[in-house]
Amino acid sequence: MNQRELKRMDARIRGIKKAAQELKERHGGIPAVERNAARILASLKMLEINISDLSAFLPPPLGDCVAK
Repeated sequence: MNQRELKRMDARIRGIKKAAQELKERHGGIPAVERNAARILASLKMLEINISDLSAFLPPPLGDCVAK
């Protein structure tokens, strides 16, 4: 897996996390929705540890560098 793919995965994880947080906030009084959104967030935390935290230490892909 290359750096660009890791960065894309990181972006997707962040997007899913945002959606799960919104779902948890707007559960509409349905306890199952609130609980399941919390479970999704817990699983996403594991993905962050595995992917997002790793991608933070990688330099940007060469194609992302812009000369000034």
